[in-house]
Amino acid sequence: MNPKQSFHITGLAGEKTLKGSVSIQGAKNAALKAMAAAILFDGPVTLENIPDNADVLTMGAILTKLGATVERIFTDGELSLKIDSAGITSTDIDPTLAGSMRASVVLTGPLLARYSKVSFPTPGGCVIGARPIDLFIEGYKKMGAKIDEDKNSYYITAPHKLHETEIFFNKQTVGGTETLMMAAVLSSGTTVLKNCAMEPEIVNIAEWLNACGANIRGVGTPTIEITGTGGKLLSAKKHPYVTIPDRIETGSYLLLGALCAQDMSITDCEPKHIESLINLLKDSGVPLVIEPTTIKIVNNVAPTSLLTAVADIRTHEYPGFPTDLQAPLVAYLTQTNGQSKVFETIYEGRYKYVEDLNTIGAGISFLNPREISINGPTPFKAQPEGSTLEARDIRAGFAVVMAALTSKGQFTITNIHLIDRGYEALEERLQKLGAKVERKTL
Repeated sequence: MNPKQSFHITGLAGEKTLKGSVSIQGAKNAALKAMAAAILFDGPVTLENIPDNADVLTMGAILTKLGATVERIFTDGELSLKIDSAGITSTDIDPTLAGSMRASVVLTGPLLARYSKVSFPTPGGCVIGARPIDLFIEGYKKMGAKIDEDKNSYYITAPHKLHETEIFFNKQTVGGTETLMMAAVLSSGTTVLKNCAMEPEIVNIAEWLNACGANIRGVGTPTIEITGTGGKLLSAKKHPYVTIPDRIETGSYLLLGALCAQDMSITDCEPKHIESLINLLKDSGVPLVIEPTTIKIVNNVAPTSLLTAVADIRTHEYPGFPTDLQAPLVAYLTQTNGQSKVFETIYEGRYKYVEDLNTIGAGISFLNPREISINGPTPFKAQPEGSTLEARDIRAGFAVVMAALTSKGQFTITNIHLIDRGYEALEERLQKLGAKVERKTL
């Protein structure tokens, strides 16, 4: 990642001139967890359909620092990883690398399960609000671990290995569900997790682990039961992991196409994973054709000002509207006709991009720290000399790119190393659709 790079964008002035197709990459939030799960295996594992983004590179670097080998293999442009954890000699997660990516905390579950100890720093990543890890810590305690901490790090040991327990999550947590599920795979007895997250990425990981010798039941429901192997490692000799399509990337391009394209196809996706967004866009007036692995925007010729606002949206855990699509959705709603309200239920710090959108013409106001009102349509326009917008986090970065492409004038998007964490070669893919986007070094 290069924090000194920026995107330079020429807006479309409200014209829907983008066209073509976008092939969706493997889900970042599944691939990272599969990389961590490689620690549970007795030999090399192969992970297929991996997105080639900055977060995957960081997770690979963390594993390498621990002593694992991570081989990157490209076949017809698609990235696969071969990971062998046999060489791990350290269970201390590198604080510098982990500081840039909160998903690194998921490594603690497999490391603790296999080696009975792990240390890790306070998780880093996007500044989008509190993501307390007390759910992890309390879960490990119930599984027999001991916790020590200082102001920068946690030190966890399991002197007698991890054992069965019952854990109720006070709030649904994707990371907590995944991490404690993986920790329980090698434990003794049967662990029961309640009020679990139900995201398809969790199902994707669990199905692979089961094929390789784990015993996980109920995944995709609020209650998951894991009967541990008693320390026996899993085997992936006949079972490569295949990453599901990235539903957040799918939704991001779908929202962009709704504003900027008359005809556009989003291929290699799973429409069932973003039904909440598809239904919302249909209600708003976007003409969509849904096929088994493709979403098409067809004959989207009406002005965006005729698209209908959405009265009330609340982000919610799956299958509700995903928090990771909140910022791109708001960028879309600024161009629709009427008033929309969006309530962010998950991360209180996710509205930092609103100031940027208002600077170039949006009509967004705060009703309270978690709820905003969007009045539209409000066409975006750069200042006479051009406008500079900042990527505040991965998804807010995509939102300001959307705004710049919708607008009239010249725009510079800074801090794009955050966008690179979640969107592979974004400028190249936008260029293929007809957008005028350049990556430059400041």
